[in-house]
Amino acid sequence: MSKLSEVDTWLAENLPALLTKHQVPGAAVAVFANGEVIDHAAGVLNKSTGVGSTVDSVFQIGSITKVWTSTLAMQLVDEGRLDLDKPVLDYLPEFTLSDTVAASRITVRQLTCHTAGFEGDIFTDTGQGDDCVAKLVATLSDVPQLFQPGEMFSYNNAGYCVLGRIVEVLRGKPYDECLRDHLFAPLGLTHAAAGPYDAIRYRAAIGHVQPALDAEPVAAPVWALTRSNAPAGSHLAMRPRDLLTFVRMHLDEGRADDGTQVLRPETARAMRERQVEMPYLGLMGGAWGIGWMIFDWAGGPVIGHDGGTIGQSAFLRVVPGSNVAVALLTNGGKPLHLYLDIFRKVLGDLAGVEVPPLPEPDAAEAPADPYRYVGEYSSQVADIVVTQDEDGELWLERTPKGVFADLGTGPEKSRLLGYKGDTLVVEHDGLGLHMPHAFVGDDGTGRALFVHTGRADRRVSR
Repeated sequence: MSKLSEVDTWLAENLPALLTKHQVPGAAVAVFANGEVIDHAAGVLNKSTGVGSTVDSVFQIGSITKVWTSTLAMQLVDEGRLDLDKPVLDYLPEFTLSDTVAASRITVRQLTCHTAGFEGDIFTDTGQGDDCVAKLVATLSDVPQLFQPGEMFSYNNAGYCVLGRIVEVLRGKPYDECLRDHLFAPLGLTHAAAGPYDAIRYRAAIGHVQPALDAEPVAAPVWALTRSNAPAGSHLAMRPRDLLTFVRMHLDEGRADDGTQVLRPETARAMRERQVEMPYLGLMGGAWGIGWMIFDWAGGPVIGHDGGTIGQSAFLRVVPGSNVAVALLTNGGKPLHLYLDIFRKVLGDLAGVEVPPLPEPDAAEAPADPYRYVGEYSSQVADIVVTQDEDGELWLERTPKGVFADLGTGPEKSRLLGYKGDTLVVEHDGLGLHMPHAFVGDDGTGRALFVHTGRADRRVSR
């Protein structure tokens, strides 16, 4: 029996029980190795209706969409119509931010690898029309600049909306049509949906949320985030097998299964090259390419991306050196724990890759100087306050704002514990994780300028 056959049997025997263990209502998984694809599904797509999950069910892939948006942009690079190192203003003269000088310096490449430096979590609902992305970009004129373009990494959803708008302008059609015409069609995808009006043609999952920390997941009140954020990942949905068809194109020198050249070979390879290093965050990659996350794992390198929408979570990992990939799409519960159980088994058996464990507190790494961390930090989606109590313990309180507050997520307060140097972890969070928080930079007084969780939240008090 081949290793892939063994993994196939293991998934068939264990997936339903793993969903129950981690309170995940439904999931679908696909694995590519040795030129073959296997897939499995279990659970339900919607607890309110009881419709079962199948391998042809479509789930939202969330921010994995960013690799698709980058691919659309790189097709334009291949055609000589887009230059990654030219300013965004060359393609979108109307693009502006509160810091107009910084806006004039931001390049297309910086959008692809999250180094543009402006506040990135902008989820303004600009309607359902084909002009929604253009309208969102027009609202960015008052968005603050966190740091100078190219200075560091900070995850930027709005930056990908700007990138999607560039694609729209150069193609002369809406983002959804760009997906269908330039990726769905040449890849021969059969179960992929650019939005809800496509998704309803399939067995479509709805996300599930927990109204309280110990509550069972229930169906989310809405299917998706705003259409204006489609290039960043608010709408795209598909079955795992179709997601791996996209991945195989990237692994096969940019060729689709029928031989169509979707990307130039050198372009597909270039997207996997390191563009910016990450702060040490434990859960995320060590670096970022053009669209791709890069993980420096034993047995790697590994590339991939994660995605999260309203109650749906997606995980994609690819080992180019072994020609192995796995995609897991879920609709609630504790999906990160499910991901670890499945990916450790699959990537270990098929590619010899060691998926690292979740971050755990390390008493030997207790912060020596709390002064560096105490203070208030803020972004468009949350306010963070770090305090020190009379016993010398550090505490972090996070209060969601905007769309995240609207979803009913309340303030969370937890102790901060040592993990690795200036990266601390919370004692617990809503998912039972020790979420890493990297304190980076210096405000001129020895205090951290940012608290970094993938996104850099800037200090607003001293």
